[in-house]
Amino acid sequence: MELHGIFVPLVTPFDAGGGVDIKALRRLGESVLGDGAAGLVALGTTGEPATLTPAERAEVVGACRELGAPLLVGVGGSSTAACAAEVAALPDGVAAMVVVPPYTRPGEAGVVAHFRAVAAASAVPVVVYHVPYRTGQTLSPATVLEVLSIPNVIGMKLSDGPITGDTVALLGATDRSILGGDDAVISPLLALGASGGILASAHVATASYVALYEAWRDGDAKAARGLGGGLAALSAALFAEPNPAVIKAVLHAQGRIATAAVRLPLLPAGDAARDAALALL
Repeated sequence: MELHGIFVPLVTPFDAGGGVDIKALRRLGESVLGDGAAGLVALGTTGEPATLTPAERAEVVGACRELGAPLLVGVGGSSTAACAAEVAALPDGVAAMVVVPPYTRPGEAGVVAHFRAVAAASAVPVVVYHVPYRTGQTLSPATVLEVLSIPNVIGMKLSDGPITGDTVALLGATDRSILGGDDAVISPLLALGASGGILASAHVATASYVALYEAWRDGDAKAARGLGGGLAALSAALFAEPNPAVIKAVLHAQGRIATAAVRLPLLPAGDAARDAALALL
């Protein structure tokens, strides 16, 4: 699987009865792919997977696979054995997006051992998801490079916050695909050589994020800087409340999903946050 371009981590739409709205999910996937997205992510954080039943998660993955685009499926947890079993059960033709073990903070050597075991158990490619503000586990550039060198690991979703010297060092030292996952800083990450992004904000401005990726890819820094500034402001508005509440509110206001509902412990976005994001569109 080629990890280049903009991947959209799909929300899980809910219908008026609170169930998963598979028809709306398919329409949403078709829409973002039609606007130039390179692929999709099912069951990422934006898809609220922790609140879905096993049957609902399987239904979401099945619907996304039917769209025929490159597909990453979010998996992972604090148990290496359970994560390996989950990855081993994934269908052919997808890649597993595996989060660094959350909460337990196993240390850098433990993270490397975890991914060696998971990648060895997987019949599909593995994409590492590094998001320390959610997992509580930081990784040095040397450890990230070691994880990326593991057989069957094809790349990383990098969501480690503000760009630092470590970010520059990492992107300068690997030829593995790095997909930016912090929407507000995707433009400078692309400028540094990231191969694309996994961006929840791209639900509502897919073509603009694709244009940003293409501008940096093609060396048009002037166009990229202009796009990047406006999209950073949009991302900030879309993440003004816990993700994906504002994104769902905007999609509902646009008539693209039937409700703006999220499942507890998330709460629906307030009108002010929704309207601020709509104003930027």
